[in-house]
Amino acid sequence: QVQLVESGGGLVQAGGSLRLSCAASGRIFGINLTGWYRQAPGKQRELVAAITSAGSTTYSDSVKGRFTISRDNAKNTVYLQMNSLRPEDTAVYYCNANNRFSGNYWGQGTQVTVSS
Repeated sequence: QVQLVESGGGLVQAGGSLRLSCAASGRIFGINLTGWYRQAPGKQRELVAAITSAGSTTYSDSVKGRFTISRDNAKNTVYLQMNSLRPEDTAVYYCNANNRFSGNYWGQGTQVTVSS
């Protein structure tokens, strides 16, 4: 099993910044992809950004240039730096990790609210 704990969400004004953290524990050996997803009320969960164990990254078009995903292997933590936040970024943000040996895991989510 892999446990994922997100933190760093909160309320911020439009144009502001937040940094989300996703700390992994348990069977972390074999995690080859970690991603951040978000789900706004009434909408489907969508991929925001992802990073492979080799450090390759991908972003949704809506956040490209504003968000940066990174990882600290020594801390088993993946970060999502969010700049130039917009009201439409308001959502619950979830961390997801794929372990090639044991499966796919989700964190509990952290709320991000951007006021206009």
